[in-house]
Amino acid sequence: MAGLMDFNRKGARFQDYANFVLGVLLFIAPWALNYTHEMMAARVAWIGGLVVAILSLAAILRFAEWEEWVNLLIGAGVFISPYVFHFMQVTHAVATHYVLGALIVIAAATELWSVHHPQGRFM
Repeated sequence: MAGLMDFNRKGARFQDYANFVLGVLLFIAPWALNYTHEMMAARVAWIGGLVVAILSLAAILRFAEWEEWVNLLIGAGVFISPYVFHFMQVTHAVATHYVLGALIVIAAATELWSVHHPQGRFM
């Protein structure tokens, strides 16, 4: 239990856990919100969620800055994917991609900030 609560050690920050949960939520969203029939929206959620969850789990175990940069890019990609892949008509998928994509970006950005500005850490 100490490992889960030790947010100050180099490899485990709150944002890593948050991004892991967000990645899992993104992965299960097509089933939970019933948009598996919209294949492009579902694929973005499945692939994006899987990549974010795996990278976040790796960051929990051993931190590497590049993992946070990739999570930031994946989150941004998830956020803009409704425009890029033309599934704007599936409103619940769009809302999911906007909210979870933005939260992934925020979590990754705050962790990158805390790595480069340790005296002014967010979490």
